[in-house]
Amino acid sequence: MPPAQQQPPQGQYGGQPWQPGAAPYAGPPPQGYGAPPPGGPQFGWGAGGPQPPKKKGSGGKVLLVLLGVVVVGVVGLFGISNVLKHNSSSSYTSPTYTSSYSPTYSQTVEPSPTNGTTTKAPTLPTVTKPTAPRTTSTPKVKPGPTDSDLVTKNRIYRAGAVSSVGCRESRSRPSNTAGARANYRNLLGCLNRTWATPVARAGGQFRGPTVRMFTGTITSPCGSMSDSGPPFYCGSNETIYMNLTEDIGNYNRYSQSYQKVWARMWMLHQFAHEYGHHVQNLTGILAANHRMRYERTSSAKELEDTRRLELQASCFSDVFIGANRRTYPITGQSLFQWRWLIGNVTDYNNDHGDAVNHKFWATRGYNARNPSACNTFTASSGRVK
Repeated sequence: MPPAQQQPPQGQYGGQPWQPGAAPYAGPPPQGYGAPPPGGPQFGWGAGGPQPPKKKGSGGKVLLVLLGVVVVGVVGLFGISNVLKHNSSSSYTSPTYTSSYSPTYSQTVEPSPTNGTTTKAPTLPTVTKPTAPRTTSTPKVKPGPTDSDLVTKNRIYRAGAVSSVGCRESRSRPSNTAGARANYRNLLGCLNRTWATPVARAGGQFRGPTVRMFTGTITSPCGSMSDSGPPFYCGSNETIYMNLTEDIGNYNRYSQSYQKVWARMWMLHQFAHEYGHHVQNLTGILAANHRMRYERTSSAKELEDTRRLELQASCFSDVFIGANRRTYPITGQSLFQWRWLIGNVTDYNNDHGDAVNHKFWATRGYNARNPSACNTFTASSGRVK
């Protein structure tokens, strides 16, 4: 899940791959370009909204909660609303090769021709060879990829650069439920068009996720989450859960135009981060990572596996944002705010990556616009701490 805002989600997001929110981001930057970061409380992707920045020169460093919690299990339904649903599903059953071929060999000796006589030719016995025994042959099956192969050598890394789909920001502002829904729907369409081809090239069957927005407490197959927590992705039902209370609250909390730009960039990055977990799910990375974490004998290695997953989701997020930077557009104040939020994070639970590494992977995806730049699973431990 994406980073949190003021109060990041507490506790460990273990068990099924589950993605509420993400690592914490700091509050919005001061107005103008290049100004030093203001002081301010930490806030998480999905927990409350930012507080007003201090005046310039007030010192202090603002912290944020970095992206995401992947949920592969549950989320209660209070004030929940379906946005868009794609119900296509598929299952693949490996073929079994069985041979039922068992030829029977028989020989019949025909009677000799008569020489004008009426002597009846003797009837010779019919000789039948024994039937060959039936055999069922099962060809040798080439072993499938290991979990390590699925995360380190996944074909998504060879799918090629992601093309712009001409995504444009919704004209509706997230000041109310209708405006937030319009933004979610618009982003879902853009992300579906962006990732369908790379997923297919990677050998996956593309399916768009379902998106639900919630207030209060929501229950999913991956667990329950209240609107004091972040948005999240649940792999069990392939659904992105967006925190409506947070997104509307962020936009309406402050009157300054640059703060409203920050709120829109926050929503963009969170949504695209959760969609990054959906890409991981479609390509087998999410489930493989979950199994690897389950087998770890130390919490330190398990947390490192989780950070690799979360940092990759942010990288995938910014592959999409970078590919559509000119049409969305990510320029001027939007670019300034985007740079601010990816570089000011606090990893409270040590499961999303610190500010330096989050900025590294987000910028890497943004500049490359290619999932090949997002292989966090072969990076050194220092690059995912």
